[in-house]
Amino acid sequence: MWMRSTLAYRTSFVMMTFGDFVATALDFVAIMLMFSQIEALGGFTLPEVAFLYGTSSVSLGLADLLFGSMERLGRRVRDGTLDTLLLRPAPLLAQVAADRFALRRLGRITQGLLVLGWSVSRLDVDWTVGRMLMVPLMTVCGAAIFAAVFTAGAAFQFWAQDAAEVQNSFTYGGNTMLQYPPTVFARDLVRGVTFVIPLAFVNWLPALRLLGRPDPLGLPGWVDFMGPAVAALMCAGAGLAWRGGVRAYRSTGS
Repeated sequence: MWMRSTLAYRTSFVMMTFGDFVATALDFVAIMLMFSQIEALGGFTLPEVAFLYGTSSVSLGLADLLFGSMERLGRRVRDGTLDTLLLRPAPLLAQVAADRFALRRLGRITQGLLVLGWSVSRLDVDWTVGRMLMVPLMTVCGAAIFAAVFTAGAAFQFWAQDAAEVQNSFTYGGNTMLQYPPTVFARDLVRGVTFVIPLAFVNWLPALRLLGRPDPLGLPGWVDFMGPAVAALMCAGAGLAWRGGVRAYRSTGS
């Protein structure tokens, strides 16, 4: 329904999608401006940073397209309109994710894909079949990890009722962090996004393996391939949190 509504005004849809494209492209413009003054950032060249940027942006873009609307859950909990969704014969999670579905978010995905394609063509990497398959696998697993964070953040709003910005700090804020090399951040922060909220598995760890870069934490090599397992565990944990939040929901009493 939301897609048909959006496409009914095609000029508006194209303009909004292009606006999303330009807004996200400005982040990469800032990176290019930095590299106009330096040759490497944290030991990473521009194509390598662009690879981190592209994989992170595409992963978040996919998750944002499918689950980005869940940040509005707190508003529905506060005003009691969530009751309307609970009465419908459809899964609540699917309804909340589809609420005001924003097809314009394809602009972020498109921009990320363009940067990713440019970086892949410039990287000094021996592209075997295994390495080529790692790139789409990274983006899919990264999207699942971001989707789990979106879901867990929405579940937290059943209790907090107004925690959208907390959720955004780990999704959009995490995406901004992952666009830069881990070597520019404090080691404690890198540990936090590896062992506490494992956003490092979105692109940092598999990208270090792909680019032949050492792990700043000195973790065993097999950890770089744990992205699918981490994504599955996070999705399972987010699902349990969501079920707990739905069971704790008591409406507004109005």
